[in-house]
Amino acid sequence: MLRRPHTYFGAPPPLIKRRARKYIYLVVAILVGYFAYTYYQIARQSELDETRPADAIVVFGAAEYSGKPSPVLRARLDHALELYNRGLAPYIITTGGNGDDPNYSEGGVGRAYLLGLGVPERSLIAETQSDDTDESSQRVAQIARINHMSTCLVVSDGYHIYRIKKMMAKQGVTAFGSPRPGTSELSVGRRAVLYLREVLSITLWRMHIT
Repeated sequence: MLRRPHTYFGAPPPLIKRRARKYIYLVVAILVGYFAYTYYQIARQSELDETRPADAIVVFGAAEYSGKPSPVLRARLDHALELYNRGLAPYIITTGGNGDDPNYSEGGVGRAYLLGLGVPERSLIAETQSDDTDESSQRVAQIARINHMSTCLVVSDGYHIYRIKKMMAKQGVTAFGSPRPGTSELSVGRRAVLYLREVLSITLWRMHIT
């Protein structure tokens, strides 16, 4: 006589519960490991100075105020000027769109600032349409391809460079980080917040959410 299979209507059997917990622990461990590794890579890159000769110096944008660079953007531009004056690249590319300012773009303001400091017009290229880092990377890569460039010195705040390098590499451009002075002087707590924000940003980018 055939027996009918057991049907469970109550709590799942202990074996199923143990397996579920094991998978949950595994997923949590993978996520923690990923976040810890990415955090470490961002922090490590932020302290590296990879300054060397390249085809162009790329200044990633920051806020501008009615046509004037913010202190952060000015610090990036000043650092790019120093690299240019050392003869490390024949061009400086400034990036960044209008944001909330209909009259000025970050890239345009950066170009005007450097022009006012004596950089020849022929050495300046402004990218003025991008709304975020990924779009800036794509547009810089287009500029690089048109001008037969394959390498660049990336100027930004240190915590930002790991993500920029990944985005530039995806576009086929080799980027070397040259963080602007000052970001390493931030407090440990402030740097931790910035690194965590970058972990989230690059994760969302990898997931094609942003």
